[in-house]
Amino acid sequence: MDFTIYFEEAAQVLFAFIIGSIIGLEREFRSKPAGFRTMILICVGSCLYTIISREAGTDSSDRIASNIVTGIGFIGAGVIFKEGITVNGLTTAALIWITAALGMAIGYHNYPIAIVVSGIVVIVLFVLEPVQRFINRFHKVKDYKIRTVGLGNNFKTEVESFFEKHDLAFNLMKALKDNNDVVYLYRIGSPDRSYDLVNDFLIKHKEVKSFEV
Repeated sequence: MDFTIYFEEAAQVLFAFIIGSIIGLEREFRSKPAGFRTMILICVGSCLYTIISREAGTDSSDRIASNIVTGIGFIGAGVIFKEGITVNGLTTAALIWITAALGMAIGYHNYPIAIVVSGIVVIVLFVLEPVQRFINRFHKVKDYKIRTVGLGNNFKTEVESFFEKHDLAFNLMKALKDNNDVVYLYRIGSPDRSYDLVNDFLIKHKEVKSFEV
């Protein structure tokens, strides 16, 4: 029996473990839903399925690979959630998807592309984050979720008059009743990014129970 094949496959799984660990550490550090152990299992599992599909023959390898992508899609969908008009978890879902792809690349012996893509992922996660924060500072549009005390009978009129007075572009995305309160979802545009003025107005307004940006 040729044990060198098994040693090679064990090395592939170990390499997938290392790649998954690197990506998982970043997610764990940021307390994301799919963290350290999850990313390791995704990468190792994808690698293992790919090795098995490769050994099973060419007739079934493509079907197994496509099923890996389908299964990963379900996991990725589980970390995406919508709150109001804000969607969270897209980056984590994309990482789950690309971690599985890395595991598959390792399973197919495509180590150069796996190393290159892993480097790109590390750059995106660690190096480009300050760039993204810098860009976010220049956003001219922000979404506000505002909860009023009770029905807030005068709030809508007063807040929209405030927007118009200060030349703020606004769009009422949604208004809904939650228990005894009303929740307004406003998209506000400010050319000079004077959102502190908006925040101060909402903090001082007697009919505002809470708000978030």
